[in-house]
Amino acid sequence: MQLHFTKEVLPDAVSTDFQNLNKLNEPQFFRLIEILFQFLLEPKEIEQFMQQLSQFAGEHGMSAGPLRNLMKSVLLVPQGALKRNLTVEQMEEDLGSLGLSRDKAAHFSQQWGEHYAALSRLAVRQTLMVNQLVDMEWKFGVTVGTSELQKVGNIFLQLKLVVRKGNSTENVYMELTLPQFYNFLHEMERAKASMECFS
Repeated sequence: MQLHFTKEVLPDAVSTDFQNLNKLNEPQFFRLIEILFQFLLEPKEIEQFMQQLSQFAGEHGMSAGPLRNLMKSVLLVPQGALKRNLTVEQMEEDLGSLGLSRDKAAHFSQQWGEHYAALSRLAVRQTLMVNQLVDMEWKFGVTVGTSELQKVGNIFLQLKLVVRKGNSTENVYMELTLPQFYNFLHEMERAKASMECFS
């Protein structure tokens, strides 16, 4: 099965979960998709998402555990679709391929189309905030002894980047040759110029 949102082979359970969505009546399905997109738009609200799923399961005589597992499968689609910039039509095609009925696939895809711009902005914002550079240390050096004669006298640069990942910081170490450093510097200058354009 060729899907737009992923190139990987999906476990059979994913198709089964999408076929199980067909068992929901229209109001139940619409409510579940509403909960899903609310979570996608506010991904930090995991507790609220889990609480809404448990409440949904209770209201409709379902077990919360299997419903959570089903939603994990369903979440794969919009997350993959966001990475690959899928259109509404591609989304609908993928959902149909996974076994979702035409009407439900159309509703899901319509919701995708309505929320796509907000989800894209959120993804860009998260990408920019994921690895925020906090500090940088650097040292230049010259290779004075090595088993390879042509490497003697080569200039190198050692970088220590302190990157904020969520609530913690992480040290990232890099060693660059002089040409690699100039490429890195050029990219940093381009990034700085781009940021100045937007501020």
